[in-house]
Amino acid sequence: PLRARATALGLPVVRTYGMTETSGGCVYDGVPLDGVSVRLVDGAVELAGPVLARGYLGRPDLDAAAFEHDGGRRWFRTQDVGSVDAGGRLAVLGRRDDVLVTGGAKVAPTAVEGEVATLDGVGEVCVVGVPDPEWGQAVTAVVVVGTSGRTPSLEEVRAHVARTLGAAAAPRHLVLVDALPLRGPGKVDRAEVARLAAAEVARDGRTGADGRPGAEHR
Repeated sequence: PLRARATALGLPVVRTYGMTETSGGCVYDGVPLDGVSVRLVDGAVELAGPVLARGYLGRPDLDAAAFEHDGGRRWFRTQDVGSVDAGGRLAVLGRRDDVLVTGGAKVAPTAVEGEVATLDGVGEVCVVGVPDPEWGQAVTAVVVVGTSGRTPSLEEVRAHVARTLGAAAAPRHLVLVDALPLRGPGKVDRAEVARLAAAEVARDGRTGADGRPGAEHR
């Protein structure tokens, strides 16, 4: 990933978080700007402060859904899920609609992707849910093999993710592909990845000797 390459070159990378409703970035490397407050409500990120927009022009219905007054402050309900550590640093885990529910546990795909991406042999990765009669959704890692020539195994991926994020987040399927489908410059088409993954898993084939395409299951 671009961030990893920049870090390897010793280039400082600051990750910003914000949106149109917050006048752009208002949280930098997990730390909110002065005057900006962050809270989690049912796991969803909410923001308050002078950076908030007044509302949506001519759309009071959207205003009512997105903004609320609580404790003397006006809060914006984002559709992102996140976590806040003991030091008050925010980590955004992904969109609420992208969260997978597997065996009753909620799993943030982007968190799993971040862990899988650190493994040798992984060039790119997208994590999606595949319908499963037992788990509801089975966490599935769709991987483009990197240039090292090494192909990661499902057991390796599962062990690493279980160790860092917990057993519920460990992928139950590993699908290897030549490239991830895109729906814009650098933007992965998650819906198409999910369709592709479901088709591969349904075929019940194991990863071929060349590592692509195919699926490995547990």
